[in-house]
Amino acid sequence: MNWEEYASNALKSFAEVTTAGELAEAHTAWLGRKSELKVGLRNVRDRETGMALNAVRERLEEAFAAREAELERGALVQLDQQLDVTLPGTRLRRGRLHPLTQIRREVEDIFLGLGYEIVDTREVETVWHNFDALSQPLTHPSRSHRDTFYINDDTLLRTHTSTGQIRVMEERQPPIYIATLGRTYRRDTPSPKNTPSFHQVEALAVDRGITLADLKGTLMHFFRAMFGEGRDVRMRTSFFPFTEPSVEFDVTCFLCAGEGCPFCKYTGWFEMGGAGAVDPAVFEKMGYDPEEWSGFAWGLGLDRIAAQRHGIPDIRMFWENDLRVLRQF
Repeated sequence: MNWEEYASNALKSFAEVTTAGELAEAHTAWLGRKSELKVGLRNVRDRETGMALNAVRERLEEAFAAREAELERGALVQLDQQLDVTLPGTRLRRGRLHPLTQIRREVEDIFLGLGYEIVDTREVETVWHNFDALSQPLTHPSRSHRDTFYINDDTLLRTHTSTGQIRVMEERQPPIYIATLGRTYRRDTPSPKNTPSFHQVEALAVDRGITLADLKGTLMHFFRAMFGEGRDVRMRTSFFPFTEPSVEFDVTCFLCAGEGCPFCKYTGWFEMGGAGAVDPAVFEKMGYDPEEWSGFAWGLGLDRIAAQRHGIPDIRMFWENDLRVLRQF
């Protein structure tokens, strides 16, 4: 074997490879356990031959190490050309909850803190649960197909979350302290204050000795938790078929702080929803004795709460999916 020629061919092979994989294959071929050089070293019988073969091995090992380092440097240079590691990384956008979902969860937390149970009920309801059980007169405009989304004569998309209160009272006996939140539907013309699909939160308390004062105290606590101590709240008389007496709650307009503007129709107040003591007729339909049990119920628009909380002048902005708006929350 001409070992000088062997070494020359090996060095040429190392110099011609272009990748680390090819270099590893060349190392196996010229310096591997089954290579001619290693076989020759195992069969050495004299000192001179051993020294000569070891000199060849060391020469090839040094050439291999040098070529390996050279290929690594080339790979780093190529990587550096593709990616400048000194530049700041690309910031990935994080998802976030919709502002209405944020408000819903905050409202739920307030009621859970008061000891209420959060109940989720159906959006497709019967006429009986939506109107009849709540003593809604047959001549009331809300029963019209121009105001309500009917699926058939007996089924509709709920117009308020009060239907959940009826469902719960059908299944349970007092005392009851629940809050229901969800989407409702009405044939309203879209406007800064109204949309055909919107969210409500309803609360129902049924127990012995409950009065309108308990209702006012609960709602005042709720509004202060949502809007802070600085926002004024007023309660005024109203009428609803399923409560007696009935009231409505308003808060000072966030745009004008009660001074009057086009958004609040120059009243300084923004309507939040209705409430009242549960009408004894509703209790009788549920099989409750109105002489023993009393209660209050109220419903507020979550969309309006969010608008007041965040200073949004048009609740339709929550539904337009404009990321410039939604990313602010």
